[in-house]
Amino acid sequence: MQFHHYGYVSGDPRVQPAAGVGIDRAEELPDEVDVLIVGSGPAGMVAAAQLAQFPGIVTRIVERRPGRLEIGQADGIQARSVETFQAFGFAERIIAEAYRITEMAFWKPDPENPRNIHRAAVTPDDPSGISEFPHLIVNQARVLDYFAEYAHNSPGRITPDYGWEFDGLDIAQPSADGTLPDYPVTVVLERVTGVGVGAGDASHAAPLEGARTGERRTVRAKYVVGADGARSRVRESIGASHVGAQSFHAWGVMDTLAVTDFPDIRTKCSIQSEAGNILLIPREGGHLFRMYVDLGEVPEDDHGAVRRTTLDEIIAKANDILHPYTLDVRNVPWHSVYEVGHRVTDRFDDVPLDEQGSRTPRVFITGDACHTHSAKAGQGMNVSMQDGWNIGWKLGHVLDGRADPALLETYHAERHVVAKDLIEFDREWSKLMATKPEDLGDPAELEEFYMRTFEFPAGFMTQYEASMIVGEAGHQGLATGFPIGKRFKSAPVERVCDGNPVQLGHHHRADGRWRIYAFADAAAPAAHGTALADWANWLREASDSPLVAFTPDGADIDSVFDVKVVFQQPHAAVDLGRVPTTFLPKNGPFGLTDYEKVYAIDPQHDIFELRGVDRSGAVVVVRPDQYVANVLPLGAVDELAGFFRGVVLPR
Repeated sequence: MQFHHYGYVSGDPRVQPAAGVGIDRAEELPDEVDVLIVGSGPAGMVAAAQLAQFPGIVTRIVERRPGRLEIGQADGIQARSVETFQAFGFAERIIAEAYRITEMAFWKPDPENPRNIHRAAVTPDDPSGISEFPHLIVNQARVLDYFAEYAHNSPGRITPDYGWEFDGLDIAQPSADGTLPDYPVTVVLERVTGVGVGAGDASHAAPLEGARTGERRTVRAKYVVGADGARSRVRESIGASHVGAQSFHAWGVMDTLAVTDFPDIRTKCSIQSEAGNILLIPREGGHLFRMYVDLGEVPEDDHGAVRRTTLDEIIAKANDILHPYTLDVRNVPWHSVYEVGHRVTDRFDDVPLDEQGSRTPRVFITGDACHTHSAKAGQGMNVSMQDGWNIGWKLGHVLDGRADPALLETYHAERHVVAKDLIEFDREWSKLMATKPEDLGDPAELEEFYMRTFEFPAGFMTQYEASMIVGEAGHQGLATGFPIGKRFKSAPVERVCDGNPVQLGHHHRADGRWRIYAFADAAAPAAHGTALADWANWLREASDSPLVAFTPDGADIDSVFDVKVVFQQPHAAVDLGRVPTTFLPKNGPFGLTDYEKVYAIDPQHDIFELRGVDRSGAVVVVRPDQYVANVLPLGAVDELAGFFRGVVLPR
């Protein structure tokens, strides 16, 4: 964590100075906003947290609830999401309070007495070490609290406007000369509670004087983000189709405090028995656990009757499945009954499919508003957060003048593919979870599928196709461990200035900046005469360099691009006095040197070997949301300049 470069900080360094619209943020919802986010679930809160780093943008987030979410339905946190939490500054704190999944036990009918269950297998949760971060279980409400805190502590000082329900929107049509109003989206809201966020903290509601239930407001916006759940009215308002079907199989889910003799109650378990199936998820706090209890197939003419299954019936079914073990339930803070459905929306913005590319989208949908599926693979909240981050930084760049509005077209192109892949994965996983053991072709089919596909639910199979923000793979061989279009996989390095061992990727914060990682050639560090030195001098001085062409006048040289170098030598062999000054920028009003951009290999875990980086050197470009955008040789300055000319606007 870096601070003090704007002067001495005696308080919490996580609270950034207010700037722009955050200096005197209006408590009342204004009539005109740049971005209106509808819904404060995972996708909405991540988008708001990202946009809070752009204090020149007026962003408001409206939520129909009277205050913070108290009991969340989602709880699975995949490793990719924990990487995201690191970018937003709270990974360590949420890890400390969460339950960590390290393995999964598979229980099946005992061959000697099929009425009883027995432990048939135990598999590691992450057999290949795909991330240095863990797989967690924690209440969705706590995740939202942390993102709300980040948004509130960021320069934009964003806090939710509680008590407002979305009632509809209208998008202005271009005039005869093709122009649009400055705020082309008109949104109608209705106050459904007399409570909202006033001067209170980031996540709790405070009464607003004069707030009246039934009050209607019209807000004009440049862009709208619909994060309002599976029954999204924003989705309906843009005419998008939610396509898919139910599987006609019901599950009862309950968060439970109980006394039991089941030995794996604190281990994630798949339990298959003659009486049905259970997915057991231990929860944070050491005592709470969640059970997804198989209620069986549902007739097509059920018309939702299964949803009236009582809690007592769910508990009784759980005891049948667990036999010979018993479950003495003492408290259930939340339970529900649902039928598995697999649906994905045909488009994730307001532009009809046959008009894609013809105009800039103005309304976007995220999270459950555009993809719904079972909860048993722990994907809903995780994929939704990546939706929110994806659209958040893109809106920030467009409204901040860093990028052409065409950038916004990549949201649907990238995230729709992810959603379709998610639905296909979840359909197979849900089918296996609901199948009786005797009906499986192979008794070990469920655990084999779990092991074979672990990278997908962990969040690491996403690979974006080539576009204006994802380069072609012509030079991929220079860094095979950083696949273009996939998330930047961190690795251990040593910081040269102090010899500290660190994870290179952990310094990629959600501040809206592009990252450019220079992996040095094998020559000793030098200010002149090496491939790295020539590249660094071009980056600092050439008129077509991204730093020169796109950094605003008067701004810190790393305000748009965060440039780092990794040398092939151990840190003791790197003389900072010989390192090109490109990697030692001076920032803030005092012109202080940033020493935390120069790294060396960790001799025990050489990043060049771990990530397949060529010893001749390479440049790895990473997007603001941590996805690799390009891999280039150190000498390919024209290609690097050309890539950013297609992405960033001159300032």
